[in-house]
Amino acid sequence: MPKSFAEELEMLKAQGLHRRMRRIAGSQGSRVVVDGKEALLLCSNNYLGLADNPRLAEASMRAVERYGTSSGASRLVSGTMELHHLLEERIARFKGTGAALVFNSGYAANSGIIPALVGKGDVVFSDRLNHASIVDGSLLSRATMVRYPHNDTAALRRLLERHQTAGRRLIVTDGVFSMDGDMAPLRELAALKREFGALLMVDDAHGTGVLGATGRGSAELQGVMAEIDIHMGTLGKALGSFGAYAAASEEVIDYLANKARSFIFSTSLPPAVLAASLAAVDLIDSPEGAALRERLSRNTAFFRDGLRAAGFDTMGSETQIVPLFVGGAEETMAFTARLLEAGIFAQGIRPPTVPAGTCRLRCTLMATHGEEDLARAMALMVKIGKGMGVI
Repeated sequence: MPKSFAEELEMLKAQGLHRRMRRIAGSQGSRVVVDGKEALLLCSNNYLGLADNPRLAEASMRAVERYGTSSGASRLVSGTMELHHLLEERIARFKGTGAALVFNSGYAANSGIIPALVGKGDVVFSDRLNHASIVDGSLLSRATMVRYPHNDTAALRRLLERHQTAGRRLIVTDGVFSMDGDMAPLRELAALKREFGALLMVDDAHGTGVLGATGRGSAELQGVMAEIDIHMGTLGKALGSFGAYAAASEEVIDYLANKARSFIFSTSLPPAVLAASLAAVDLIDSPEGAALRERLSRNTAFFRDGLRAAGFDTMGSETQIVPLFVGGAEETMAFTARLLEAGIFAQGIRPPTVPAGTCRLRCTLMATHGEEDLARAMALMVKIGKGMGVI
């Protein structure tokens, strides 16, 4: 007889794996009120601080006044508004592609794009640390999914050689890995895709707006923008809005609009979100955006380098995502609880998000963090880390 839901919940609690939602009052600034307590926010993906930017808020309000609160339908019925076209054209220019298509979330994008591109007889080559939405999209596709060791291009080459007689072959990777903060070796992946005639898709949810000279992401940083067949990214992280996109050739985007089920069978994004996203892309692609990226880069270096010097294992982080290795689930959540008591909100990450024994604090930096606040957080982390034997 299967266990009851209550029994399974008790098992999660006993293993230190039970989660609960914490309530944030107000906007996602660098300081928030969480469960009634003011705290420095160190676990938001609002990397550039745009989620409460006045320009985005004003754009949203104007859009509601002009277009109302809903698109009213899915895109292929009557839910394509002029704002959808304007945003997609802007994203395509930003990413340097022929066209773009917006989705309702990053999860919806990956679970729609991958099954549209590949199916039975095809092969998906997926980095072992890719986001869950890539894994689920690959499973939904019914293609053979082959997971290669993290960032191991030699292993990927062997797998590509083994599957040379397959139909369509898709290499898919995160641009920035969301739990480790390191980057995919896109130059090497691009070389392999050329050599083996594969497609290359990059989920740059955590790189878009943040990395590269103009914020175009990890592919810009590594000089391979034109080598990526499908650029996927989100609008709800550095861009401070909501939703996701695919940017590719006109042919591929037309194909996705006709084949991606998560796009076809969903009421489309509302006007307020579209307008905020459009304003965000414009802001990122401006001197103000460059200044925010520079501030974020300084904050990241200050925080990550300081904690490394104190003895923390930051797990190869090279971006604004800075994990601090703890190990066990209960120890990680005890660390998190002590931080929150002292006014620092940093989230603990446990299985199934990360493998057992690799639990960590996942700290994320924002351009709007002040150095004084970060220094205080670092001092507290060092004190707790030493007391718990983490460092």
